[in-house]
Amino acid sequence: QVFDAGDYFGIMQVEEVDEEEEVDEEMEEQLKKPNPGNGPCFKVIVTNENGLQASNPDSVFLVDHAWTFRAEHARQQLRRVPGLLHRMANLMGIPFHGELPDEGSIEQVLREMWKYNQTYQLSQGTAEEKVPVWYIMDEFGSRIQHSDQPSFAAAPLFYMPQQIAYTILWPLRDLETGDEVTRDYAHGETDRLIRKCVLLPWVPTEVLDVSCVTPEPPDEHYQAILVENKEKLPVAINPPIYAKDKVFKVFTDIQQVLNNLTHPRFVFTDNEGEADILYNFSHFKDYRKLSEERPEVMVNQFPCENLLTVKDCLASIARRAGGPDGPTWLPRTFNLQTELPQFISYFQQRERRGEDNHWICKPWNLARSLDTHITNNLNSIIRHRESTPKVVCKYIEQPVLFEREDVGLVKFDVRYVVLLRSARPLRLYSYNIFWLRFSNRCPPPSPCAPAGNGALGTEELFCSFRAFSLDDLDDYEKHFTVMNYAPGVALKQVHLIRFIPLFEKQYPEYPWTTVQASIFKAFAELFQVASSKPAPLGICDYPSSRAIYAIDLMLKWDTSRDGKRIMQPQILEVNFNPDCDRACQYHPTFFNDVFSTLFLDETENCHVTRIV
Repeated sequence: QVFDAGDYFGIMQVEEVDEEEEVDEEMEEQLKKPNPGNGPCFKVIVTNENGLQASNPDSVFLVDHAWTFRAEHARQQLRRVPGLLHRMANLMGIPFHGELPDEGSIEQVLREMWKYNQTYQLSQGTAEEKVPVWYIMDEFGSRIQHSDQPSFAAAPLFYMPQQIAYTILWPLRDLETGDEVTRDYAHGETDRLIRKCVLLPWVPTEVLDVSCVTPEPPDEHYQAILVENKEKLPVAINPPIYAKDKVFKVFTDIQQVLNNLTHPRFVFTDNEGEADILYNFSHFKDYRKLSEERPEVMVNQFPCENLLTVKDCLASIARRAGGPDGPTWLPRTFNLQTELPQFISYFQQRERRGEDNHWICKPWNLARSLDTHITNNLNSIIRHRESTPKVVCKYIEQPVLFEREDVGLVKFDVRYVVLLRSARPLRLYSYNIFWLRFSNRCPPPSPCAPAGNGALGTEELFCSFRAFSLDDLDDYEKHFTVMNYAPGVALKQVHLIRFIPLFEKQYPEYPWTTVQASIFKAFAELFQVASSKPAPLGICDYPSSRAIYAIDLMLKWDTSRDGKRIMQPQILEVNFNPDCDRACQYHPTFFNDVFSTLFLDETENCHVTRIV
């Protein structure tokens, strides 16, 4: 609780020097240093007459945090917290007049804050509590400039007794009175190009000379993922053969299965050792032991299926279908950890050509839209790389919209449950019921919005996608469709029996059978490339593996090679062990159909369609 930095340091404002005045080389270098803000240039210097000794245990200082927030709440807090906008505007050198927050100043702070933001993440708690926290140090901490040869290091410390975070600042070498306090804004990055990219928010530069081509990673990349996941691949086994009338013992920890599986050829057991089928909620790891000791036991997962269910891996293997740019059914995606220069080059090229540059940042391995952000701010995307491993995907700027009677034209996505019976030969099914999710808000209607009959002709169809506005990017209910986990948010549900006729009434030139055929074609291509190479480069063709996945997708407007307007499926993610509560609620035979298809190889009277 001792904030004694004022006894040792001072903040200096650096004045610009007229060209006529003589300036020594050292001063020139000081003036060239990046400054995080738009306003006056500041630097922090040592003022203590005895200097500072790095070995002195008292040479450790607390820096307070002026603002701590999660990115999705930033705008709301700037509007509502008294004095916050004024303080942040002053800290960032943004002109601010008057007492009440105005949207122009808020917008400026939201864009500039990425030059000041730091981040940490709690290692315990719920998924929501683990979402990265961003913070801005107080005026003292925020004035500390960058240097490639820093004199100090800084790191956040979460102090448990007070449940509060501070920044710890300590010297890396002995300093004398007048020496500048600097830190490395790209701490830990040794590659020159990556450092240049990471420092771009403070040292603007172009990387147009870097190719934006992103080929599939080398084999070693997948081998490293296998090691990191601690997954042991199975030995080769012969496909087990079971008696036609065998009753299978199922061991599972999934309540939805326990409550809804009633098929007479499956019974539950609490003894994992006697089970014929392991249907686990958590990831199975030791396939080698299972294949050596109990090769006849079936399991509801495939070795290396993370190549589908983790977003950076999904983008990597998809390039087998569409080349470096990826296939038409996946938004252009970059791995921010390994493809940052290529992404920045691509972003800057699009900027030069005047093309849309809205992107969505997603964590590799989180669901429910947690820690997911939409932005056209390059600095924001670069800084998000520091929180958790992320991919950045081109945001769909021309989504196919659906007219909700109560709201208007809104975004929607579709969830299909697919059943993988075998990886090689590939045998893939889709459950016949799909689920829909809608956003809750839309922009004001455009002048050419459809009239009362609800049908969209060609001109109105173009208006429908123009009506979707790429603004209010932090308005969750406008840009996202996952509403069933947000407290106090309405969840709109429409069953497919009602959805299909409404969709075809709004888009009479696009029958759902045609749309679904293109969706299934995308699914087939995805699983073909995912199983085209041996593990760990692809899904392992373990004969005793079966699995279900949920694939979330949207439709976007595109143009075919012959110039026709088409609805192009866009796969958003593939989910491992999806929540099937709605499926069971509305279709009580869901798990009977799933188990019959996967484990009995019987699809008659099951609500499934064979894709491959």
